Amino acid sequence: MIINTPMIITFTIYLFAMMAIGWIGYRATDNLSDYILGGRSLGSFVTALSAGASDMSGWLLMGLPGAVFLNGISEAWIAVGLAIGAWLNWTFVAGRLRIYTEKCSNALTLPEYFSKRFEDNSNILRMVTAVVILVFFTIYCASGVVAGARLFENMFGFSYQIALWIGALATIAYVLIGGFLAVSWTDTVQASLMFTALLMVPLMVIYHNDGVSSSIAYVESTKPAALNMVNHLDFIAIISLLAWGLGYFGQPHILVRFMAADSVKSIPAARRISMTWMIICLLGAVSVGFFGMVYYSIHPSMSTAVNNNAETVFIELSKQLFNPWLAGIFLAAILAAVMSTLSCQLLVCSSALTEDIYKTFFRKQASQHELVWIGRAMVLLVAVIAIILALDPESKVLKMVSYAWAGFGAAFGPVIILSLIWSRMNKNGALAGIITGALTVLIWKQYALFGLYEIIPGFLLSSIAVIIVSLLTEAPSAQMLLTHQEVRIELNKK
Repeated sequence: MIINTPMIITFTIYLFAMMAIGWIGYRATDNLSDYILGGRSLGSFVTALSAGASDMSGWLLMGLPGAVFLNGISEAWIAVGLAIGAWLNWTFVAGRLRIYTEKCSNALTLPEYFSKRFEDNSNILRMVTAVVILVFFTIYCASGVVAGARLFENMFGFSYQIALWIGALATIAYVLIGGFLAVSWTDTVQASLMFTALLMVPLMVIYHNDGVSSSIAYVESTKPAALNMVNHLDFIAIISLLAWGLGYFGQPHILVRFMAADSVKSIPAARRISMTWMIICLLGAVSVGFFGMVYYSIHPSMSTAVNNNAETVFIELSKQLFNPWLAGIFLAAILAAVMSTLSCQLLVCSSALTEDIYKTFFRKQASQHELVWIGRAMVLLVAVIAIILALDPESKVLKMVSYAWAGFGAAFGPVIILSLIWSRMNKNGALAGIITGALTVLIWKQYALFGLYEIIPGFLLSSIAVIIVSLLTEAPSAQMLLTHQEVRIELNKK
């Protein structure tokens, strides 16, 4: 394979730009709060795009277009579910969580929030939360490493193993150096790049297909099932796809963006920006898969790579339809999607290990300087484990993401929602909900009962566990009830 010089130059410029932002983030990081949450200084624009970019991983440019390419627009149910879930999360969770974490002694992490929200002096809630985060995020990080490896493998003809290390090391570098500020600033750049790519690539494919109406007419005559929203899907399958939206309520890497907003007043503007960005990107990703299917049906001689792995459809269209300079920019968008999500996940894992395990159980008197460097070491540790999990060349991005997404959604989603709106909830209820949700996902995944996506039984059983156990055990303290009331009052003022 001849390596394309313009693509190399474009990629190199992009990677150096990310490293430069990482260095700026390093210079602005003085303590653990800066490293984990950026000192709660993010405005609405950065909050919005950072939340979007950390959410929409390589799955958006590889997994979703690949699924639509294979099965038609019936796969778009995932996008519908995600859009609804994201809006509900921004509307009902973001503002409340921003206020509540500040009221809870300025909690920096999700485990710390749970611990202080429910006055858990034993720290068992904190430990369990941190362990669940590490289990599912390691799988999630592995999916990002796989997506990055696929990109470098496809573009430059590297072996899968070499491509894997290049993609992973590029991300690790700026997270290690710059922490949360670097991650958030790079996310903003990366979200803009993803947005541009998911506008331009579908438009170019439509142009080469002689327009939307011609494409649809072609599909109607050759693959009519691809236009059917319920093609090969029964009721359970549709509900399972829509249920992806439930996952939003429990994703630590998204929730931490809400916690980092400069104030609750930034949230409404951030919601509008984020939802606009997300809907356009989702429509673009579905369009790439659908119109790409048409393009390669018309040009079968160019479809070898896509037929071997449908998740490369965005990559192949970018390479084949654009000049190398533009193609390099659009392919950098995939790397941007991978890096933005992977970087945030690595940071959340690092914060769980540093703040919630190391500091809480081993070094309570650790200095801020020590904690920042321990955080950097933990980023490296989690990344190495994720790389080991991703070594299998047969790994599929979408499958790995769906597992981790369900785990977080079921374990933390009900606990987060109820902790923000229900004053009667207590520590025992929270603990029961987290354990029930996580175990349900782990067990259900193994048996694939009824073909139902594991987040649905996990979310339902976790909610029931929280309510029943909270009601059967001691009521919250007067201070917990007072804090809950203060949050409600402050929320009404905004």
